[in-house]
Amino acid sequence: MQADDGAQRGTRAPTIYDVARAAGVSASTVSRAFARPGRVNSETAERVRAAATAIGYRANPVAQALSTARTRMIAVLVSDLSNPIYAELLRGAQVAASAAGYGVLVEDTREDAVTERETAERILPLVEGVLLTSSRMSDAAIRAVAKQRPVVVLNRGLADVSCVVADEARGTRRAVEHLGEAGHRDLAYVAGPDASWTNGARWRAFSDACHELDLTGRRIGPFEPTFAGGFEAALALAGARSSGVLVFNALMAVGVIRGLQQAGLDVPGDVSVVGFDDVLIGQIVSPALTTVSTPLQAMGATALRNLLALVNGARPRSTGPVVVPARLLPRESSGPVAARTP
Repeated sequence: MQADDGAQRGTRAPTIYDVARAAGVSASTVSRAFARPGRVNSETAERVRAAATAIGYRANPVAQALSTARTRMIAVLVSDLSNPIYAELLRGAQVAASAAGYGVLVEDTREDAVTERETAERILPLVEGVLLTSSRMSDAAIRAVAKQRPVVVLNRGLADVSCVVADEARGTRRAVEHLGEAGHRDLAYVAGPDASWTNGARWRAFSDACHELDLTGRRIGPFEPTFAGGFEAALALAGARSSGVLVFNALMAVGVIRGLQQAGLDVPGDVSVVGFDDVLIGQIVSPALTTVSTPLQAMGATALRNLLALVNGARPRSTGPVVVPARLLPRESSGPVAARTP
């Protein structure tokens, strides 16, 4: 009496030959059903999948990658993993990738253009596409990467490359209006890295808004886009006349608040502080940070889905970047201007 297939397999893992016997097809058909599903009719492919599920077979992703040159992996390069905005962006990207059957390879480029370029070149053979978040590379370097793999850039506008950006002009203007409406006439913008496209966009929008609203606007910096960078900026702000301050990001804004407090100034009694990015640290600092908010998870998901479209043959947008709305969230760190002692 012949043992059944399960008994013959014993404790070994099922193979494509086991799936083939269970589905009544050849092993090569099973291989195509998993590696190149478009080359197998839908009825046969479904029968193969059902048989594989029934016997507990799992396709080997490494073998599939070798046979198809499709790794089903996307690289996400971030400027600074310690910055909480990237956790939100990555969460959105990860969910979108997983829903499409892709994995995500995350690399921290430490705010350095050379590290970013070298990292991109190193991982290109491992991935099908690259998502650059707040890239510090030159335009030419980004385009060079885009010639080798599909690329989407997040938080940066660049012609001829697919991009997803926040509405920096509208968000920044709303922050300036908020400070002006509270009576602040002398404002300062605390700048982040010069290599940051977002920093440049925010400074231009700040300067334009101050001019249009007849406010005095000055720029201090650049500073590192970190808590320590914000704390350092507070030392410069403590002796300045600016009663309203707009800060490049939330981490820096929290550093500014702490630095001003240590210098004996009250926030918002003496100086109102507004930041960017609605992340947890801005909600739990005291006073809670007034901030310009964008839907970070949605931005990450949108950028990832656009990248997958390119991976699968879509053409890049020719109408400019995808622009995500920004809005002001007033909290405790901003308020009416204090009366000045003559």
